[in-house]
Amino acid sequence: MRPVFTAAEMRALDARAIGILGISGPRLMENAGRGAAALIAREQAPIRGKRVLVLCGKGNNGGDGFVVARHLKAKGAKVRVLLLGSRVEVKGDAAHALGHWRGRVEEIRTEADVATVATALDGTDLAVDALLGTGLAAPARGLAAHVIGRLNESAARAGCVVVALDLPSGLHSDGGGLPGPAVRAALTATFAGYKRSLLLYPAAEHAGRVVVVPIGIPEAEVGRGITTFLLDETSVSGFFPKRKPDTHKGTYGHLLVVAGSIGRSGAAALAGRAALRSGVGLCTVATAGSQQPIVAGFSMEVMTEPLPETAAQAISFKAKGRVLELASQRDAVALGPGLSLDPESQALARALIAELDRPMVVDADALSALAGHLDLLGGAPAPRVLTPHPGEMARMLGTSVAEIQAHRIESVREFCARHHVHLVLKGARSVLGGPDGRVFINHTGNPGMATGGSGDVLTGMIGAFLARRFDPLAALQAGCVLHGLAGDLAAADRGEEGLIASDIIEAIPGALNPAVR
Repeated sequence: MRPVFTAAEMRALDARAIGILGISGPRLMENAGRGAAALIAREQAPIRGKRVLVLCGKGNNGGDGFVVARHLKAKGAKVRVLLLGSRVEVKGDAAHALGHWRGRVEEIRTEADVATVATALDGTDLAVDALLGTGLAAPARGLAAHVIGRLNESAARAGCVVVALDLPSGLHSDGGGLPGPAVRAALTATFAGYKRSLLLYPAAEHAGRVVVVPIGIPEAEVGRGITTFLLDETSVSGFFPKRKPDTHKGTYGHLLVVAGSIGRSGAAALAGRAALRSGVGLCTVATAGSQQPIVAGFSMEVMTEPLPETAAQAISFKAKGRVLELASQRDAVALGPGLSLDPESQALARALIAELDRPMVVDADALSALAGHLDLLGGAPAPRVLTPHPGEMARMLGTSVAEIQAHRIESVREFCARHHVHLVLKGARSVLGGPDGRVFINHTGNPGMATGGSGDVLTGMIGAFLARRFDPLAALQAGCVLHGLAGDLAAADRGEEGLIASDIIEAIPGALNPAVR
């Protein structure tokens, strides 16, 4: 797992490096620029003879640009440097870096000078964006906005590659929003660690591929005090040791799925089948009595249990005793897919969340049952893992989807700490959290997974890992990462268009098998 920084956390890291570790500001800038130049040279090999335009601001991001320009020139590139402002305005470490640049600096001080950007881009192979860094606190305005706009227009027309240093100019470090005009980069060389805006959409769309460039600070110090991290498949690979030859189905747990209603029996079946594909030893789907034969027909390997139902063919509150009895003989419970909004089913969901003494993943209609009843979570007798999409999260919190999306990381962090649960806020770059305040951003998955039933598959996977006796955080991380990875494998095989939930299920074994991926 790699740390993900806010602007304040990055400033604190720089301060510790300088004040405690004795790494000077100019040395940090040199390390950053040299590393970025090496990355660019590898990506654009051969760099010798290529025409490179470096756009620098007056701050430290511009200083990084001056270092990159010097190292690319030393590698044989034909480098041209434009400065947004005048040389006398460049101060501190950036001035030190500028002083080591042996070449012409063309100043852009008025709107009339902006035309120079377009002219310079004509015939340029590579543009390096070093205009605005992590310290940006407001939307890019004035001359900077004009230069960003011209860079985007001209780069698209001229076909040159744009590489951003640290983050594309115009993005704020701390969120996924687009506050104003921002550079569109094909590659971002970010320093020391990821910044939130490089991972959260829609801002992340401007970053292109992101590569972390070390700046000479020891890894242990880089991660000190950080509470937000990036997840990928390497983060969960250690959760799955090789199976011992003398194991049996009981070794891998038994999951109870409580789900389904008329017209929505497929959700229950998808969750059950996904659980089996995720390696659980046994899975029982308990559903409304009239739907039990339908669920059983979807998969021969899933066991089923008919439950008392309402007149609307949803699970009745009268099923509570039978569900508690079934759960007492299982290792974990998945609650919610296709459950329905029938008042009795909603009351049943609340009762099970409050009383059932097994680890439980709560999804879909069971999340709706929690709106106005979040106090039930704190007193639950066993771990609860919630899997809301932004609409469900907004309903639980009594706020808007826009508010949730604007503050995805902090919404998850605060909810988990307040209600003592684990939770994933679904969507592109899902955000996971736990009661200890740590938050994780999942890097796997693709747009083809935006299809009905995909969330039911995730519920089955997390439920399987809970039944396999993973701790709640491990179950949540494994479920989310491998769900996304299975979607990526399915998309690689079939394409994103037309991908359906059952395709994801069939790709789960490949996601679990390192040899396949």
